[in-house]
Amino acid sequence: MIRLPSFTYVAARSIAEAVDHLAASPTETMLLAGGTDLLPNMKRRQQVPRVVVGLRGVAELSGVGRLPSPQSGLDGQALTLGTMNSLTSLVRDERLKGECPGLWQAAAQIATPHLRNMATIGGNLCLDTRCTYYDQSYEWRQAINFCMKKDGDICWVATSSPKCLAVSSTDTAPMFQALGARVRLVSTKGQRTIDVADLFANDGMQYLTRQPDEIITDVIVPDQLGRRSAYWKLRRRGSFDFPVASVAVAGQVEPDGRVQDIRLVLGAVASRPLGIPAAEALLRGQVLTDDLIAAAADAAYPAGKPMDNTDYELVWRKKMIRPLVTYALRDLRGDDTRALRLRLARQIL
Repeated sequence: MIRLPSFTYVAARSIAEAVDHLAASPTETMLLAGGTDLLPNMKRRQQVPRVVVGLRGVAELSGVGRLPSPQSGLDGQALTLGTMNSLTSLVRDERLKGECPGLWQAAAQIATPHLRNMATIGGNLCLDTRCTYYDQSYEWRQAINFCMKKDGDICWVATSSPKCLAVSSTDTAPMFQALGARVRLVSTKGQRTIDVADLFANDGMQYLTRQPDEIITDVIVPDQLGRRSAYWKLRRRGSFDFPVASVAVAGQVEPDGRVQDIRLVLGAVASRPLGIPAAEALLRGQVLTDDLIAAAADAAYPAGKPMDNTDYELVWRKKMIRPLVTYALRDLRGDDTRALRLRLARQIL
């Protein structure tokens, strides 16, 4: 049995109380939402906070609401999702499934039902980056003299790399980015709202732009009326596994099939979700024909540069970017995806 290190646990009852605890010692304090990522990391001594602030008792961080555009900073009637909502609550929300099918697909493919019962939106957004050389026991990591991400000074994925190449493995972040969502961050200094795209940095160690004394309180999703979305994920098993590549797409499709305001985001191929402006430019204002979808998949292919730090060979993961983008865009077009998902399963096998 691997035991947790010693720490002081504080159960916050309000956002104000939680940020006060963070402000007291931000570099030695961590937030506990569902605990499905933090607690295993603590057992492996990847993260060893002196103080852990539990958020389960903060009712302000739960619930689903609506904000008019002046308050949300977005057009239309925005959807607000408290970051302590469980992933299961997203999967069971039929209204959300109808409005944001891509977000529903992303949440439904995370881990297992038991873990989704505990895991939260905020926890998945802030999911620690992953790597074959990092996600091991303390003794295993000690045997290789640790790695740059924790206790060492070398990135074993690419020994000459000046930065950590651990990969972003969150499912909801690429989808929220494709939806054009924003996050609200609160600290004792006040609050700020930023695009989800600006929450992440392409650095395996410093992968979040959230400051140590800030809490992400909610995610604000723009009005999805008249818009479509889809999420496709590559992993070894049909459940439980983290993505080794993923594609999130969202856009407005006119009655004539013409695409407007589309966003395409790759996940799990870098230390942050990657927007693909070259592919978006090809698609914007055009009808989603098979030839156009193939061209967009070709445009997305160079952007994904997976490293040899997770499941499957990096060459094959790279190769799978084209079919993943193709399937996601066909899903957006309204094709029957059952045959496409079966084809993806066969490609994995």
